[in-house]
Amino acid sequence: MITQHIYFAVLFPLIGFLINGLIGYKIKNEKVIGWIGSGFVGLSFLVSLLSFFEVTGLNVAERKIIVPIFQWISIESFNVSFAYLVDPLSLVLALVVTGVGFLIHVYSIGYMQGDKGFWRFFAYLNLFIFMMMNLVLADNFVLMFLGWEGVGLCSYLLIGFWYDRKFNGSTTADAAKKAFIVNRIGDFGFLLGMFLIYKTFGSLNFNEVFTIAEKVPLPEATATLITLLLFLGATGKSAQIPLYVWLPDAMAGPTPVSALIHAATMVTAGVYMVSRASVLFVQSEITMMVIAAIGAATAIFAASMGLVQNDIKKILAYSTISQLGYMFLAAGVGAFTASIFHLMTHAFFKALLFLGAGSVIHALHEEQNIKNMGGLKNHLPVTYKTFLIASLAIAGIPPLSGFFSKDEILWETFAHGHSFLFVIGLITAFMTAFYVFRLFNLTFENKSRYPSHIHPHESPKIMTIPLIILAILSIIGGFVGMPKVFVGESGNFFYNWLKPVYEPSETYLFNVPLYTHSTEIVLMIISVIVALSGIFLARYVYLENIKPIDWLVTKFGKLYNLLFNKYYVDKVYDLLFVEPIVKGSERILWKFSDVKLVDGFINSVGEFFIEIGGLIRKIQTGVTQFYALIMIFGIILIIFMLLI
Repeated sequence: MITQHIYFAVLFPLIGFLINGLIGYKIKNEKVIGWIGSGFVGLSFLVSLLSFFEVTGLNVAERKIIVPIFQWISIESFNVSFAYLVDPLSLVLALVVTGVGFLIHVYSIGYMQGDKGFWRFFAYLNLFIFMMMNLVLADNFVLMFLGWEGVGLCSYLLIGFWYDRKFNGSTTADAAKKAFIVNRIGDFGFLLGMFLIYKTFGSLNFNEVFTIAEKVPLPEATATLITLLLFLGATGKSAQIPLYVWLPDAMAGPTPVSALIHAATMVTAGVYMVSRASVLFVQSEITMMVIAAIGAATAIFAASMGLVQNDIKKILAYSTISQLGYMFLAAGVGAFTASIFHLMTHAFFKALLFLGAGSVIHALHEEQNIKNMGGLKNHLPVTYKTFLIASLAIAGIPPLSGFFSKDEILWETFAHGHSFLFVIGLITAFMTAFYVFRLFNLTFENKSRYPSHIHPHESPKIMTIPLIILAILSIIGGFVGMPKVFVGESGNFFYNWLKPVYEPSETYLFNVPLYTHSTEIVLMIISVIVALSGIFLARYVYLENIKPIDWLVTKFGKLYNLLFNKYYVDKVYDLLFVEPIVKGSERILWKFSDVKLVDGFINSVGEFFIEIGGLIRKIQTGVTQFYALIMIFGIILIIFMLLI
């Protein structure tokens, strides 16, 4: 039974990391390094896929398999096993991580060609996949937290990979540190949540904790405190308000890093954690409302900033934050299946958008400002077509994957009685369509605005083939979750696949959706009209009407500046937190504690013995008669003391 050997799906990327990490610098052929890294992730995907087919053939009651590896921690009553949980939810994430991860690894062989740290880059990518697989397959909170911290470390290493380069006036190392530190804030909440879970349930094993919680509901105060602490961890890892600020700066890393870590995998860890612990979250109405509100607020907040950005990767970064907000909105209203469905489809089209952006950057010699692009559709035909498919998918145009998952979220939000949040989601959908096609039109349409000495050309096949595969997934990926209004509940494969995971949670949901097929169809039509309106407005402004590129600046000056400066949130954070901590560390920890207390004490001790040594040194004259005199005085002193 291949599922009993699921640990190979985790082990293979670790082997790739060890080979490239230990002897990669000795391998002179870049393709060998690249295919070592890519090949082991491909094997991991194969194991996950075989396990998926095997579990699909089992009865619903049997689709939950624990694979123990070894006893990890055993201290009195505290026992933690290193074990993996194979069930429908973990398999969806495993397939996304390894499948999309494999395509990005292959793409990286061409994108990173000639880089001095080529072997190191693939070692880091493999280490990331290893950590992410531990996170999604863990059968307890401790192992999940190991993967959680591991992907944070890999994120730091990969964001700062080009440590000798500048990004937005600072070094990439600064962006890496920002990501690492902001995530630590969220991780502190996650840790406190774990402590409280152990105190409440006496265990950190998923099966034990969730079974007890299902049978004996928690006191509302306890459930709220536990889930809010866990959600704080999710806001850090998945870049939600107020801990979203690290993700735009994380674009300092190589573009494949943005595609893998900051679009398809790591940033979805928070969504996965909330979904995995859904039976705890649904027991607190307060927490569920907080999650839904934070998700909706983040979605529209990030989308508004994406409207005016000019860096091609930063636009996609704010888009990622916004789409993650959609996922949390779905989770907050109890639509966990819709949340994971959008997680999967988002991995396809957002990875495609980032890799397409990488192809553009590669063709324009590292240019990232869309104001300096234009007219690329004839020079980059494959990138142009695949980027168009991804843009239509994220905008929510049927029958592409983004339409089905986004529409499911909007419908579930409305059906659960959250009309206001539904309107916010609809406005966000309009903004999404507008900023994505603003990016698309300024990049591929109109006249070229790049220097005449640059001659853009299509990327090699090693980069375009992953684009084509992701484009196909962006087209067909949504059909596994066709709306129930078309196929009925029995025909929605994705819903039925995840249903056993969320059945214990559904009994606690506060607002049971009232499904009306006619209403659902009307809302579906409205969402498509809204998306098309955003697309055509972007076309009117940036293509047909040939408005100046800075048209938004002149038309909406103050509002534009507010959005372009990201609502000045970074400056507020610097003023309230960063500068006081830096100045406090300088004045209290360095100049007082370190210099005056620690160094002062140590230096004083040294100076004391120097003085004593100086006094003793004076009697070391080198005159024999003086030494004899001292000896006589010593003998007389000893005799005197003995007589007394």
